[in-house]
Amino acid sequence: MPDSSDARRKPVTERRPPARVPSSVRWTARFLALAGVVDLLTVLLPPARYRLSLLTEVVPLTGVQTARAATAAVGLLLIYLSVGLRRRTREAWFLAVALALVSAALNVLKGLDLDAAAISAGLLAALLGGRRDYCAAVERTSRWRALAALAGFGAAGLAVGVAEIAVRSRALEPGQSPRLWVVDAAEGMVGVTGPLRFTRPAVADAVSLTTGTMGLLAAAVALVLLLRPLGRRPGHTPDDVERIGRLLATHGRQDSLGYFALRPDKSVIWSPTGKAGVAYRVIWGVSLASGDPIGDPEAWPGAVEAWLADCRRNRWTPAVLGCGERAGLAYAKQGLNAIELGDEALVDVAEFALDGRSMRAVRQAVGRVERAGYTCHLARQRDLSPDMLAEARRACHQLRDGEVERGFSMALSRVGDPADGDCLLVLARDADGRLRGLLQFVPWGDDGLSLDVMRRDRAADNGLIEYMVVTVLRQAADLGVSRVSLNFAVLRSVFARGDRLGAGPVLRLWYHVLMLASRYWQLESLYRANAKYLPRWQPRYLCYPSMADLPRIGLAALRAEAFLTMPPIRLRPRTLPEVATAKQVATWG
Repeated sequence: MPDSSDARRKPVTERRPPARVPSSVRWTARFLALAGVVDLLTVLLPPARYRLSLLTEVVPLTGVQTARAATAAVGLLLIYLSVGLRRRTREAWFLAVALALVSAALNVLKGLDLDAAAISAGLLAALLGGRRDYCAAVERTSRWRALAALAGFGAAGLAVGVAEIAVRSRALEPGQSPRLWVVDAAEGMVGVTGPLRFTRPAVADAVSLTTGTMGLLAAAVALVLLLRPLGRRPGHTPDDVERIGRLLATHGRQDSLGYFALRPDKSVIWSPTGKAGVAYRVIWGVSLASGDPIGDPEAWPGAVEAWLADCRRNRWTPAVLGCGERAGLAYAKQGLNAIELGDEALVDVAEFALDGRSMRAVRQAVGRVERAGYTCHLARQRDLSPDMLAEARRACHQLRDGEVERGFSMALSRVGDPADGDCLLVLARDADGRLRGLLQFVPWGDDGLSLDVMRRDRAADNGLIEYMVVTVLRQAADLGVSRVSLNFAVLRSVFARGDRLGAGPVLRLWYHVLMLASRYWQLESLYRANAKYLPRWQPRYLCYPSMADLPRIGLAALRAEAFLTMPPIRLRPRTLPEVATAKQVATWG
């Protein structure tokens, strides 16, 4: 039964010509990154002696060394700039043209590397030939911030350079005024050997390294600020919340993840008719949607098109995390690619039973917990007393594994909010009446539940989670529930078939890689925990524009799901005009 759905799956292949970055821009961006890699390789490889001897007859050796260091910096900037170029901004194009010119000149100056210079010249020709493709403008505030960062880091670098020269002033030749210290530090920041003369070459090299590093840091920070995409503060307006609620009431059966669109860190873009919407969050230049669009499936194309238009307008990379097959087809028709991400475990309440050999482990775990005196209380949140709800909130926080609340696409990340009265809470107590486990299920239409929160006291008896889940499945019919969605298993088919007889080498390789990753992220154990209930597996997909975008999308998804966390530093966010309630703003602050 766990694998019976594999044969019924249909590939998500129907699509129309993609409305995304033109192929000429993508190839130029790749060419830009290639030129940067070539620059780095030519710096790492020793120069040909006969070329170097010819060059030093015209250019001083210090100039050649400076050109090599500057080529490495330009190579790194070209690689970084290739990402900004895909967003088709005029600023990125201007910088790419300037760096291509500089790269060509530096490759000649550092060792007569005419082949690398030819690559830079070819890049310059490609950029000039496609200049009309780069029409998106960076907002004015980002330009001023980039200039301010360049000036600030430049002044700090100049001060550091002058301070280092002052500390090492004993190594200076006599008769050099402090004014030359400033000139030498400033020229060192742009990769030029300054006028100061040192008695020890090692001291001169140390000063050049410090000033050059500070100059490169100033340029890199300014470039990052100039090219980074706009963000958008997440949140729903009261009208959004009301509209989502209406659509979930009429079309909530379509997707078990629909209720998670109410997360406070998501926004919604609506179709022109207002009958459907896409819930998303912007992270690191990726507009990350989750689940299926909300609302009437007939209106999904309009909502998807509006969301993609918003991505193009703000130069965001679109991606969809965990959509179903029907939604995957809707996204594919708008030009996105789709790959299977994993499977969601769905249990039909009418078919569930603890009988049979296949359910022996679950049956034994439930019996062991029942004999230990545990009891389970099920109630809709609106039916709990204030004291019990407060106790559930405390338990949710205290029993959490770690300090970070994980989840984005398949988690609500809140317990006890007055707006979630239809959520089902499962409270498990031991023989002494202490709360030792908690589950929260969100509504899935009018006859389904979708697992959200799962907490267990580590000191409680083994099998407590199985006991709570089985209790829900046993009493689901009395609650008017006919189907229950459990956890999501990433790449479930690999775990299911990777160690079987006849598995191919690629599948076995994937299996061993995922088993290694499971040591850190519990991928395999999560699949096993779901499989023991003999669910029906429903595939979920990841939609993306191109293979080149997958690394950025993967990092954004890990950040959204809180597997990658940022240090707790409060910075003033750079956002687009937002719509948010005062209550939401107070919550963020």
